[in-house]
Amino acid sequence: MLADLCFSDLVLYVPAGDSSFEIINHIRPSTSQTIYHSDLVGEIRSNDQRPLVSQAYLSGEMTHGDIDSAWLGETIRVSAIPVRCDGQVIAVMSREFVSAARVRPGALEQTYLQVFDRFTQMIAAGTFPFPEELVRLTNTPRVGDGVILLSADGRVEYASPNATSALTRFGARGVLIGQPLAALGADSHVLAQAFAQGAPGVGELESETEVTISARLLPLQDSTGTTGAIVLLRDISDLRRRDRLLMSKDATIREIHHRVKNNLQTISSILRLQGRRLSEPTAKAAIEESVRRIRSIALVHETLSRDAGDDVRFSTLLRPLVRMVEESLVAPDRPVRFTVEGDGGVVPSALATSLSVVLTELLQNAVEHAFTAVAHRDAPQIVIRLERVSEQLRISVSDNGVGFPAEFHQRSQQSLGISIVSALVETELLGTIEFSEPLAPERSAPAAGAEITICVPVNRQSDTAELGTDR
Repeated sequence: MLADLCFSDLVLYVPAGDSSFEIINHIRPSTSQTIYHSDLVGEIRSNDQRPLVSQAYLSGEMTHGDIDSAWLGETIRVSAIPVRCDGQVIAVMSREFVSAARVRPGALEQTYLQVFDRFTQMIAAGTFPFPEELVRLTNTPRVGDGVILLSADGRVEYASPNATSALTRFGARGVLIGQPLAALGADSHVLAQAFAQGAPGVGELESETEVTISARLLPLQDSTGTTGAIVLLRDISDLRRRDRLLMSKDATIREIHHRVKNNLQTISSILRLQGRRLSEPTAKAAIEESVRRIRSIALVHETLSRDAGDDVRFSTLLRPLVRMVEESLVAPDRPVRFTVEGDGGVVPSALATSLSVVLTELLQNAVEHAFTAVAHRDAPQIVIRLERVSEQLRISVSDNGVGFPAEFHQRSQQSLGISIVSALVETELLGTIEFSEPLAPERSAPAAGAEITICVPVNRQSDTAELGTDR
């Protein structure tokens, strides 16, 4: 802001020794040309090279003059302003420009330079920058966006052309000069706070015509108190309009997920009704498995309907899946303890949907086949481990059951559930699946346990979506 107000390069010097200064910051103006095309940060200047900077640091007073730059081949005009903190001079801010490049200033230039001079007085007195000011807006206005200068009684003394245009769109009519800012249709609480407390203010002003202006107000002060204020304005109506459209789109997407979840639950209920009418055990089991698969997909849509965005934290989705399997498959007289370890992080919704089906099949397979042996010394336990390594998600499901049968690795001998898992992981998700070997080769041996590990890329979201669309 200060560089734009003075149309010059601003360089910040701190002492680096007995006879030199280090440049720790360099700001170029956006309202004028710079005289330094390379960055000066980190460079050292001696007292002989910057005598005015040294004089301002030692005396604590502002100094002005010219220096001959052998590097630029021109005479540089320098205004050195001491920077105070708690009464001590800790640095020097130098305004540097080539006098030959300055044209006769108009009303805008004269006003900006006068405001800059008032800020330099505050800097030298140690009252600016304001320590309590927190500019958190990503769209903080700059000098080029629009400037309003207010008097001590809160009336407009000057308004730049861009500020006038912004206020006209906001709803202001007639001559702005001499009018209080509150009369322009703007909310006056920021101005009142700045004048009453001598504090800066940042906010957004909205009109009934959906025009939004971002405003940053900085009071101007001297030894007598607040003598005025500068208000930077920026019309951000287009930005807020896009934000509202994104919010509306996000709400629409969440509503779609909610309706898909309801439709899947309806299908699940119809299948359960049909399953109750069947008497053949294999058919009833197939219906129940289909219901669980549909419910696992519905859980993803239910999670997405509550959260904004198209991604979901996988650990929050996994626990409802575990509860669903536990409630539908685990017998009360033979409880199975489920343990979840690790955190898979955030994954795209397309990946979460397929992984939900995969995990449902793996948990169902473990519950139905791992603990069938009569002799089983340990309490049945299934452990789900999640690990995120770079762009890979690694999920393992292990149990302390009887292990895999000898013919399990033959694809023709695998169950429908494991075939579904293999197809989804290897073809749909472009990942890998690994079946660990049982620790005991003989079926009469104590429970050896089994582990199935899948590893899928998380950054193949678009490829996965395309593959799913083709199918």
